Amino acid sequence: MQTRTKVELSPWEEGLALLDRGAESQAQYRTSLRLAREDKLFQYVTQLFALLVLAFLTAIIVSLALGAAPAFQKFGLGFIFDREWNPVTEQFGGLVPIYGTVATSAIALLIAIPLSFGIALFLTELCPVSLRTPLGILVELLAAVPSIIYGMWGLFVFAPAFAQYVQPVLHQVLGPIPLVGALFQGPPMGIGILTAGIILAFMVVPFIAAVMRDVFSLVPAILKESAYALGSTTWEVVWHVVLPYTKAGVVGGIMLGLGRALGETMAVTFVIGNAYQLSWSLFSPGNSIASSLANEFAEAHSDMHTSALIALGLLLFVITLIVLTAAKLLLLKVAKAEGART
Repeated sequence: MQTRTKVELSPWEEGLALLDRGAESQAQYRTSLRLAREDKLFQYVTQLFALLVLAFLTAIIVSLALGAAPAFQKFGLGFIFDREWNPVTEQFGGLVPIYGTVATSAIALLIAIPLSFGIALFLTELCPVSLRTPLGILVELLAAVPSIIYGMWGLFVFAPAFAQYVQPVLHQVLGPIPLVGALFQGPPMGIGILTAGIILAFMVVPFIAAVMRDVFSLVPAILKESAYALGSTTWEVVWHVVLPYTKAGVVGGIMLGLGRALGETMAVTFVIGNAYQLSWSLFSPGNSIASSLANEFAEAHSDMHTSALIALGLLLFVITLIVLTAAKLLLLKVAKAEGART
């Protein structure tokens, strides 16, 4: 049996070994200290970026609140519910622009969500592989078209055709229906709330469809293949597998499109009619907050007029914040319900 003999070191060699281990430990300590400092610096830099965004947002809110203060001091909360807008008598109310903003955005989403869902579904589940990339690029190119081009096309091409061929049919078919018919009354002028909502729908489709397509493509293939193996149809796979897996991303895409619709200016200004009148009919001209600001801010002749316009901007910010908060609460409620079921 072979035994290992211990190598005996002289005191001088033992001292050198201790010095080497000490130097190695010190080098490791300095490396760890340097990495800790770099991590801390990275944390501070990213925190600074987040604080800069928060500071920028706070500055916007404060400036809007200060600018809108004279209008709210004079008109109070009645500014939100008053329909009169008369710069000559300096009587201002924001009901008509608020209604126009909400109505056009709602119409846009009612049209854009099904279209975007169909586009994303086709590109991820049904489209031939050779066509997915070209069609996806074409859809995304729609987002690069300037809004003023949409507005000009809507005013000179879409609105005349809409007034001649579509509005009369809508009036004849839907006009006699109780309650719903009130939305489709009036002369077919082409421009108005409905036209602005349709133009907005075409503008937000690329944003919603692009997000939906990206999140649909992230669903693990094994989940879809398992559902197909059990005999599910394409629609059942999308409805029971893809949508539950990607609901947060889908809602995020819809909110992105809604934010674009709420704040769109030039396209809406071209086709909404820019009239401060309130009507149940979607054929009638109206106004939105963004179009009001675009039309009047540079020509405001009094401090109260300017303050009323800034108050509209503040209300647009509040509307957007309420919508985003409601969407977030909805997602949290859905997630909580799923946790309770599991």
